[in-house]
Amino acid sequence: KVPYDIVLGMEEINDDFSDTDTVLVIGANDTVNPAAAENPGSPLAGMPVLEVWKARNVVVFKRGMATGYAGVQNPLFFKENTSMLFGDAKASVDGILNALRA
Repeated sequence: KVPYDIVLGMEEINDDFSDTDTVLVIGANDTVNPAAAENPGSPLAGMPVLEVWKARNVVVFKRGMATGYAGVQNPLFFKENTSMLFGDAKASVDGILNALRA
């Protein structure tokens, strides 16, 4: 239920990630894969991606370590500034929101 007029496109948001403390990645895999920008041999090479790895901290919400639609591993998951939160993303976000409200 996010109003579209406040949603930014990749070309609008990528420059902001280097000034961002924490990015929560929910329901994304290939669209945040740094191999698209950093590995010319990757099947994703040249694909536009959200450069979330430039933030100070990245938290990826996933059920497991499965690859995305392209079937390639995501090096984001192994970067020093990335943490993985495994489980149901909605339940995890609800838990975080409840803790912040308490």
